[in-house]
Amino acid sequence: MTRTADIVRQTNESKVELGLDLDGSGTTDVSTGVPFFDHMLDQLGRHGRFDLTVRTAGDLEVDAHHTVEDTGIAIGRALDEALGDRAGVERFGDATVPIDEALVRCAVDLSGRPYLVYRADTPVELVGTYETTLTKHFFEAFVANARLTLHVEKLQGESSHHIQEAVFKAVAVALRRAVAVTGRGIPSTKGTL
Repeated sequence: MTRTADIVRQTNESKVELGLDLDGSGTTDVSTGVPFFDHMLDQLGRHGRFDLTVRTAGDLEVDAHHTVEDTGIAIGRALDEALGDRAGVERFGDATVPIDEALVRCAVDLSGRPYLVYRADTPVELVGTYETTLTKHFFEAFVANARLTLHVEKLQGESSHHIQEAVFKAVAVALRRAVAVTGRGIPSTKGTL
């Protein structure tokens, strides 16, 4: 069984074309027009060991909000589709990731129930041209469409760049662990996720 998805999402604000292979090698090809966001999505694919291709054309003349949000929606939908009925997955995953002085902890549950707890504030609101507040919004869109529970917590950090990078890497590693096929049935007493 292949665990892949191809998503096209088009609105009046953006167009996202996306490919995801959960059983890839971490190969990424990302272009959103927002360089730091591209760097973070590269971390997501590379450290999640997902093959991830993203082409987003958004209304960057306004700002990056719609580009980031719609990309989050598309990645979430792709993950949900690639997981299918979620049979055999580990379901739970967690990771604590250091990037120099920054330390971020993440836990994920492929529960089928969208819920986000995000506590990873940054001291500087811009990294390059990227507004760091968009990261929480990205994960809100991602979680709602991937149908999973995600907790992200900054334990330590001074550099906004390092904090943001630790967030994406921690989510990637936790997801890699959660989507791993380690069983046969649906990992829930409910019989469905």
